[in-house]
Amino acid sequence: MRCADADRLARDVIEKAGYGKEFVHSLGHGVGLEVHESPRLSAKSEAALKPDAVVTVEPGIYIPDWGGVRIEDMVAVTENGCVNLTAMPKDLMEL
Repeated sequence: MRCADADRLARDVIEKAGYGKEFVHSLGHGVGLEVHESPRLSAKSEAALKPDAVVTVEPGIYIPDWGGVRIEDMVAVTENGCVNLTAMPKDLMEL
């Protein structure tokens, strides 16, 4: 899969939920020795996701004058998709 296609899949879900204009950054990036590495999961990326790569998937929605949310998962790319390496619940917790 091309990185731009991964970004588009996430963007489509967020747009259908009515928050397309509030998703103002790319979907994620590679993980390695630097904070942000290639490949970039971005609409502008020409790169492809390759098996055994580890990338972040971190869609975020930011609403002006209110706040936002960004959930980051780390995934390993496989021949047939990906494996989520992050084992955190995503349920809303009210304190």
